[in-house]
Amino acid sequence: MKALVTVMPKPGVLDPQGKAIGHALSSLGFAGVADVRAGKVIELELAETDPVKAKAAAEEMARKLLANTVIESFRVEVV
Repeated sequence: MKALVTVMPKPGVLDPQGKAIGHALSSLGFAGVADVRAGKVIELELAETDPVKAKAAAEEMARKLLANTVIESFRVEVV
């Protein structure tokens, strides 16, 4: 079973990578981009076959290692 963990900076946390991307998009002529936040997506291939247990395991992994929960939020999707 596959789980996708999306990790993003929490609102209000400085995101220099997102700011740099926003500036670059503006420089390339892409108007109308108000704000950019940059995060990461981690794809996990799990041996678990129960979707509920797979999601719970991926959430525990995110809390313990994949996300810094002080400054980042995460969401888990089982696909």
